[in-house]
Amino acid sequence: MSRPAVLVTGGARRIGAAIARRFGEQGWHVVIHCHRSRSEAEALAAELPGAEVVACDLADADAALSLVEALAARLADWRVLVNSASILEPDGATGLDLTTYQEAMQVNAAAPALMAQAFLARARATAGRRVIQLTDQKTANPNPDFFSYTMSKHALAASVPMLDMQARGEGGADDRIYALAPGAILPSLDQSGAEAELSHRLNLLGRRTGAEEVADAAWLLATGPLAGGQTLYVDSGQHLVPQPRDVIYLAREQAGAA
Repeated sequence: MSRPAVLVTGGARRIGAAIARRFGEQGWHVVIHCHRSRSEAEALAAELPGAEVVACDLADADAALSLVEALAARLADWRVLVNSASILEPDGATGLDLTTYQEAMQVNAAAPALMAQAFLARARATAGRRVIQLTDQKTANPNPDFFSYTMSKHALAASVPMLDMQARGEGGADDRIYALAPGAILPSLDQSGAEAELSHRLNLLGRRTGAEEVADAAWLLATGPLAGGQTLYVDSGQHLVPQPRDVIYLAREQAGAA
């Protein structure tokens, strides 16, 4: 295979699918990871030239590592790993749910870190390798909602400069690790379209940020000259607006007061 390759975890749906399409449009070989969204992943792969689908549960650390090892063994030019897969379940600062916490930390933090380490240790590439860890604007603008999810994204964000420093220290001068932090992009949980329209404008620019903008940012990080260890926010300035609650609930409060 002569084309550069990218693995996008959670690439079957939502932001992950937008990122997968962006690389596919540029002629890359796109490996779309999924867990339960096999039909969506296969439909997307059929739209892209030379894409393929791989499946595993990222809650299983051994399966996640085996996936990376198997791809590294057969991809001759695997340049980019995008860890987009994530789980979001509600809990709060006054009531940590341990099951929610353990699942969030494994899928949202431990699995991306382990996969990044395995990728940097095993993947072959003809150019500098890139790891892009999708975090969240909540790492700069926290509120008490989605407590376990937010903690897991903080943990993932903390790993980025450490992994980048380690990669460069081991002689990978052209390797880079980045955090890509979206804001409110697509409807979450039980949000209606009207609620999303309101909540997704609660940012500095008062506009909705599109999934395609996140995909463009991923492409920039994958191919551009930016120094590693950095976080790129794609949120129309949401992380610059202190918010006492998640925008889902802020929008509902505003709608109820209207």
